Amino acid sequence: MQPTIGSISDYTISRWGRRKPYIFIGSVLDVLFLYGIATSNTIISIAAFMVLLQVSANFAQGPFQGYVPDLVPRRQVGLASALVGLFQVLGNVAGFGIGSWAVATGNFFAGTMALGALELVTMISVVWRVAEGRTARARDGKSWPTIAREAWGTDILGERSFLWLVGSRWFVLMGANMLVNFATFYLAQTFALSQGETGGTNILLLAGTVLGNVVAVIPAGRLSDRIGRKPVIYAACVVGGSGMAIVSAAPAIPAAIVGAALFGAGVGMFLAVDWALMTDIIPKASSGRYMGISNVATATSGIFAVMSGGVLMDATNRAFGYGVGPRLAFALAVVYFVLGALLLRPVVEPARARGTPEPAAT
Repeated sequence: MQPTIGSISDYTISRWGRRKPYIFIGSVLDVLFLYGIATSNTIISIAAFMVLLQVSANFAQGPFQGYVPDLVPRRQVGLASALVGLFQVLGNVAGFGIGSWAVATGNFFAGTMALGALELVTMISVVWRVAEGRTARARDGKSWPTIAREAWGTDILGERSFLWLVGSRWFVLMGANMLVNFATFYLAQTFALSQGETGGTNILLLAGTVLGNVVAVIPAGRLSDRIGRKPVIYAACVVGGSGMAIVSAAPAIPAAIVGAALFGAGVGMFLAVDWALMTDIIPKASSGRYMGISNVATATSGIFAVMSGGVLMDATNRAFGYGVGPRLAFALAVVYFVLGALLLRPVVEPARARGTPEPAAT
């Protein structure tokens, strides 16, 4: 969905610009489908609304990804990408914080709808205040179905650095998704906390993650403008992986919070600089298409993290005792950080990402 709608938005001409119509429609549908989830009483209905939510959310996100390449001049890509990374993590943390509050209070309907309200407010701010950047690409007689299929054209196989970077992003984000997705199991199973205690303690873990992110994200973006994007991403993998190793082995919750802060710093560094490197590499005229494809890694990383980590957690609990599983799932996250760093090696970083001046406008 993201690459397809992102590519269509590259060609769209409307009174709202080329990105906003899709952001508006997708966000409104998100709220409706969240209401469906909140009021469902069967697994089948929850699953159906979850699928619809994935369609609508990615309908909005594909075009949204194109805004940084559309709007930001080269000299500010590092800072802008750092801010994107910061608010992406803050958004994730806000979502999981709302979820932790819902778990602690047992008010799942209010928690789910609070997510919808948050999205609705931020969508309105984008539609109302964000200026459009580049003009739409010329269709040259192409039909909309042709443009939609164009998103999946084989020409993208020639962009080898882009493909390697997408693979690197996928594994790093799988590692990044482990903590937020399995923190509740970790606290309840490994430390035998009650439901109420789990919700409150999870907020502390999230607070540590946010603190690490806020401290690291802006300096990482600025540093990447000086020394290049790839060295900072390598450092992010080391820091993030080290944080997850500490959480995995933590004998007590305070140590886990320290590890979560280190993990948050690594993830913040990665999200800031990865966005900048992606912006450096992709063709700007097709930013919706390429950013949509890159965000497939973002969208699927959480799913595969839950699948792999969940299977490993359950199998380990059965084999070695209840509570060991979450620790091994977090150890798997360290492996994912290592794989992400290895896949970054073939990426060729453009010279402009290492501080060369922006060419004069023509």
